[in-house]
Formats: sequence, C-alpha cells, structure tokens
Amino acid sequence: MKKSFIIYPYFFALFPVLSLFSHNVGEVSFTEILLPALVLMTVTTIILGLFRVFFGNMIKAAILTAVFLVLSMSYMHIYQSIDWEIAGFMIGRHRNLMPAWIILFGCCTFFIRRTQRNLSDLTKILNILGLILMMIPLVAIGSHKFKTNSAVWDPKTMEDIGNEQQLSTNPQKLRDIYYIILDRYPDADTLQRIWAFDNKEFIDYLTNRGFYVATESRSNYLKTAHSLASSLNAQFINFLRDQVGEESSDWLPLYQMLQDYKVQRFLKSKGYKYLHFGSWWGPTSKNKHADTNFKLQRLSEFFSILFKTTIFFPIAVALGMDDRREEIARRVLYKFDALSEIPKIHEPTFVFAHMIIPHSPYVFDRNGNFLTETQVNNRSRRENYLEQLIFTNMKIKILIDKILLNSDIKPIIILQADEGTFPNRYINEGPSFKWEHATEEELKEKMGILNAYYLPEIDFDVLYPSITPVNSFRLIFRHYFGLNLKMLPDKMYAFVDENRLYSFFDVTNKIIQSKKNRE
Repeated sequence: MKKSFIIYPYFFALFPVLSLFSHNVGEVSFTEILLPALVLMTVTTIILGLFRVFFGNMIKAAILTAVFLVLSMSYMHIYQSIDWEIAGFMIGRHRNLMPAWIILFGCCTFFIRRTQRNLSDLTKILNILGLILMMIPLVAIGSHKFKTNSAVWDPKTMEDIGNEQQLSTNPQKLRDIYYIILDRYPDADTLQRIWAFDNKEFIDYLTNRGFYVATESRSNYLKTAHSLASSLNAQFINFLRDQVGEESSDWLPLYQMLQDYKVQRFLKSKGYKYLHFGSWWGPTSKNKHADTNFKLQRLSEFFSILFKTTIFFPIAVALGMDDRREEIARRVLYKFDALSEIPKIHEPTFVFAHMIIPHSPYVFDRNGNFLTETQVNNRSRRENYLEQLIFTNMKIKILIDKILLNSDIKPIIILQADEGTFPNRYINEGPSFKWEHATEEELKEKMGILNAYYLPEIDFDVLYPSITPVNSFRLIFRHYFGLNLKMLPDKMYAFVDENRLYSFFDVTNKIIQSKKNRE
C-alpha cells in the first residue's frame, strides 16, 4: 500500500503563529516569531511520536495531533467569545469549558482508535486544508509588506552627531549618564487639572536635590515609539513621512531607530559602557548594541500573547506558574534595585531605562504592595493610576538618593516621560481616534510630560521651562562634550490616527493656545 505523505500537523501548528504575526506585522519583526514557531514544531513532533506509539498507526496519530492542536490553540479564543447563561448556568467558565474540552478530545481519541476506515483520503484533504490555512496569513503578510515602504534606518544618513566638524572634545571627567523614562508620567499641571492630584511634594523633592524641572515641557510626539525615536536620535523624525509614506501603519521603522540610535553610538565612541534596562514592551525589551541588557522576562511580548490564547495559559495560572502581572511587578522592582548599583561600576556608563510606570497595568499600591487583578478591577482608573504614580515617586526618590550618594563623580540624570496620559475620548474610541480632531485640552493631556534634569556644574540659564526631549541630549552634548549642536525648535507633532502613523501635523500653537486660554 502506498505510504501517505503527512505534513498538515505542522501546518496546523504554525497557523496560530503566522495568524498572530499577520495581525501585528507592522509591529513585530520576523525574528520574534522564530522561537514560538520552533517550540510549536518541536511540541508537534513529540506529540505526533507519542500518539504514533499509542495507535501504532501514523495516519491516526497525525489526525489526533491535529485535533489536539486545534482544541489547544483555540481554547482561549473560544473562552473569551462564550458568555452564555442558560437557566442560570454560565457556560463561559473554565470549570465548565475545560471538562467539555477533555470530553471532546476523549471522544475524538476513542473514535479515531476504533475506526477501521481507510483514512488516506482524509490525510490528503487535511494536507490541502493545512496548506490553505498557512496561505491565509502568508498572503496577508505578503500584501502588507508589498504595500509598505519600510525605511531602513541608518544613523549615518542624517546629521552625524559625532563628526569631526562638530569639534567634539573628550572631557576630563566622564560622568555617568542616566536616561530614565517614566512612561505616561504627565506634568504637574495636567496631574492637577485632569487627575485632581497635587504633585508639589515630588517636584519640590527634585528641585531640592538639584534638578531643573521643565514645568512647561511637552513630548515632541504622541506615542512612545515616535517620542523615543526622536529623543534618542536628538532629531525630529518627520523625514519618515517621505520615506515610509503618510498612509503607512508600519511601526518597524520607528523600532529600528530605538535599536541603533545616535546617542548610544556617540557615547560608546567616547568610551562609555551602554547599559540597557528593558521593559515588557518588545521594542525596548532589549538592545543588541548594549554592553549589558538588564532584563527579567521569560517570554517575549509576542510569545506571551500567543501563549495566552492556548489552553495551557489558564492551567499555568491555576498552578501558580504564570502570572504576567506578578512578573511585571518583579521586573519593576528588579530594575530599581539594579539601577541603584550602577555607581559601583568603575567605567563611565550610559544607562537607558524604560520604566513602564505609572503606565498600566496597575500592579502596585502607593506603598509598593502587589495588587491582584480583582483588587484593580474594584477600583477606579483614577485611583489605580494615582496609587501607582505615588509608588513611582517613592521609588524614584530612593533611587536618586542612592545614585547621588554613591557616585564618585556627580552624574548626569534625565528623568523624563515619553508621553502623557490618554484623554477619555481616546480610551473610548481606541486606535481609530482622530488626533486631528483632538481638542487643545486633549493634546495638552497627551503631550504634557514630566521632564527633569540633573546637570552638575551647568548653569540653569541654559535650560528653560518649555524644553522638549528632542533637545535633551543636544544640550548635554553641547555643554559636556563641546559639540557645536544647535538647539532645535521645541515643536510638537501629532499624527492623524494609528492607521497613518507618519501623517504628521504641527500642534505646537494649538497646545500653546490652550495654555493662554487657561491663563
């Protein structure tokens, strides 16, 4: 008898990976899918081998493997879509759905084991079906790549920060440089107006410790990727509009600028060690150019999302083996502890630390106690946000005290937010929100940020209340390294919506007018 060619279990295994990638192709690099794809291929091979031993038949083993994969990989999708109540009986609960899954899988196993039919034709059909399933996301991925003009970022193509004409000098004292990003930390005025919270105590602390707090600072762009791509390269990124196109929704050009950026290139050329403190967010989770990556994360963001769609996620949670919220909390505490140890390193260091707090998810109360998801759900957004912000203030004060106390040479510290909080209308409408229709107050909330500088031996006269992140390193490189860099206009740019990430328009005057109207 002719041997059946069996390939479809691997198609079924790869389909969830490719499907998730196709829905996030503008935000995830191809390399991020390689590990989950390899894991699923390996698991499929092991399961196929076990079922072959059980059945003594490769065709039956392949069919049950496919059944197992479909049921396992679709479990959480089904769970989240079922919210039915029949005669007071809630179907959409794990305690009801999990036994149903086991019974269904058991019935399939029994039927496949007992059947005497020739399953060769079914194998051919499943091979074709698997191939079709693979083609659906592959076509979507290919279509996106064909339509998208992705720019290839080369830090040398724009103004070179460290070229000879800039008259760069090597200062006698190479100070440690800390660039600490507190995600979605607004300016004091926004906290007072929008959140009814007085942040004076924290601002006074910074001032008393020698920081200059730019009270009227705004982010140059709306979102983290745009904002950091600009500040870490000390330039505006509007040129991407011409390279990528105004209609592009591809985030990858921005993510490239977060990996190989001008600030770290220049500082490494001056003898600095580059220490990268990553976040759970993929683009800043690690940096391939860093001398050391400080990272406390088991799975990538992509792998974590994929895992959460499977039947193994609720099982892991029930066994206490997976709690993403606890992992996020541990990562924050780990980074604060590791940052406080940097003064012990003898070489000059450049530290980039992306702290995704007070940004959600909300995992801390003001005293640093871990909050369960139930506790968070029982509180208002305002209470959760402010509790985590107060905790952030406490940890930053402890960190700054330790850094300043233990540093042999006074360091340079930039304490800065990448963006402010989202206005309520954006939360209700989501990524389709049209920023061109945003009010002055909404733009002010989104772009008003904490921005504080500790610059030893620098006269505060070089600073000013409305300085924006694009000028942070320009100012530092001018005054500490002798670079003849011009300060750029402190402009603010929005984009139309998240389907047109590079359709930039100037909102500077609109935000300034908002301030004048309040006065």
